[in-house]
Amino acid sequence: MSAPRNVAAHVLDRLAAWGVHRFYGYPGDGIGGFFTALPERTADGGSSAGSVPRDAEFVQVRHEETAAFAACADVKYGGSPIGCCAVTGGPGAIHALNGLYDAKLDHQPVVALLGHTAQTAQGGGYYQEVDLGALFSDVAGYLAEVKDASQVRHIVDRACRTALADRTVSVIILPSDVLERDAVVDPPDAHGYYHTSAVPSSTIGAPPEAALDAAAEVLNAGEKVAILAGAGALGASTELTEVANALGAGVATALLGKGVIDDRSPWNTGAIGLLGTTASWHLMRECDTLLIVGSTMPYTEYLPAPGQARAVQIDVDGSRCGIRYETEVNLTGDAAATLSALLPRLRERTGDSAGSWRAHVERWTRSWEDYSRQRAHAHTTSLNPELVVRELSDRLPDDALIAVDCGTATSWYARDLTLRPGQRGSLSGTLLSMGGGMPYAIAAKNAHPDRPVVALLGDGAMQMNGVNELITVQRYWSRWSDPRFVVLVLSNDDLSYVSWETRGMLGEAPDPQSQAIPDVPYADWATLLGLGGATLTDRAAIGETWDRALAADRPFLVDAKVDKDIPLVPPHVTLQQALNTARSQLHDGDALSIIANGVKETVGAKARSVLGLPPRE
Repeated sequence: MSAPRNVAAHVLDRLAAWGVHRFYGYPGDGIGGFFTALPERTADGGSSAGSVPRDAEFVQVRHEETAAFAACADVKYGGSPIGCCAVTGGPGAIHALNGLYDAKLDHQPVVALLGHTAQTAQGGGYYQEVDLGALFSDVAGYLAEVKDASQVRHIVDRACRTALADRTVSVIILPSDVLERDAVVDPPDAHGYYHTSAVPSSTIGAPPEAALDAAAEVLNAGEKVAILAGAGALGASTELTEVANALGAGVATALLGKGVIDDRSPWNTGAIGLLGTTASWHLMRECDTLLIVGSTMPYTEYLPAPGQARAVQIDVDGSRCGIRYETEVNLTGDAAATLSALLPRLRERTGDSAGSWRAHVERWTRSWEDYSRQRAHAHTTSLNPELVVRELSDRLPDDALIAVDCGTATSWYARDLTLRPGQRGSLSGTLLSMGGGMPYAIAAKNAHPDRPVVALLGDGAMQMNGVNELITVQRYWSRWSDPRFVVLVLSNDDLSYVSWETRGMLGEAPDPQSQAIPDVPYADWATLLGLGGATLTDRAAIGETWDRALAADRPFLVDAKVDKDIPLVPPHVTLQQALNTARSQLHDGDALSIIANGVKETVGAKARSVLGLPPRE
């Protein structure tokens, strides 16, 4: 390969050595040199570059925040080993921060390329000049500014190595004038220069034998074993299933771990936490032994009570073990390798006691499923959002990818959508940022253009950036080998998740001035862009609309007019939550609708007895 002509081209070349070939971004003069060099490597780029391979892909999104979200999601969906976004300095870099925090908090390797004020003008109050080093110091696991052409090799290498090894964000600051300088591909063999490698470091395998033996002793002593599986267990479904069966355990999943175990499994109790199931609540509150695999789910009140259970934790990062529950043994290692090494050490559960625990777990799971189905089919003033999501489950193609935004859509995804092996869902799991759903869907489709993608959004998230990013979908969809890209907008003209938090946590009626949002004809907007669209208002048409959307020959948006007063029922309702919810109805203009839609089930017997409410009919 001929030597790159300038620093920008050298950056691209060195990133390619690490497997970075897809870039999400938005141009600007601060990073103009990068975007000038990029076409030489893209299949549909500019003039021929001789021996330079055309192995890069650039996805122009509508906002830099989307670029960073998509870079993170691209890794989550298995598209790239390292996600990458390229944005200009100043406002562009500031916009990208939110998506980069998503990558940091969900431990995804991402490299952010930030344009910057020319070195000759830095410190002079130039237009768009901000202190990028200070601004990104918290989000970045590694941060460096390329000030000399000879630094490209070692800075890019260390950025990629750190992102992979520490599963974090690396930031490379690229002053606009440095990007245009002649490249120094091989730094001199002299003092003050580095010669670095683009070979990734080896990955962590299984823990030492003694640690595995200690973990097995704890697990073998238990009779009622519960497993909590998170994002760190993804890719270890077979091993996790084998260990769960050996222990006769029930399995609950953290939000990012959904799908690691077939949701149809009778001993999979489903989601845990505020958006979780009563089955997971009972599993955790009645177990005597807990195995945590790849999760640091922060709602510790949904774990076993302190001192209730002996516990073992598995995580690829040892610093994340023992920070949510008092564990006896912490195993630092890859989930699949560690579970495989642990399996032959586990005693086989036999006899009535082993079957009895699993029977309890399966009964809790059946009870939750019956209750959830009844909720979904209950009469509501407008469409029941739970029914809309549940009707999707059996229609999802076997290889579907699901992208979810933050809000009530997250709850219905966690509780009502059944994922089967081969399907994958994801979202901004720890940052829980609104506006991530459409960027995630776009990244999923770029990672796997031959697989169908379904995005689940509330109308608040759709208005935040989904409306604009639908333009990105319109721009690129004709390149996809499978055109199926379905966007569900749960439209209720309300920021309903926050409304329910206001009722349940504060005991106050939500203020329409802050909670109500405009009614927008989303399906018409999709149609105007040349995409498919349908407005769904009829309960009887839910199934037919899903079938139409999933069979469309182009991206399709479903604008479902759902009821905003469907209560978000916690898996365990505390007395204070019940009282707050009931008290909020005294001043809530939607009280009659809320009661009609089942809030009496939410507040439960505690609030009825304390407040003197009539018994359930």
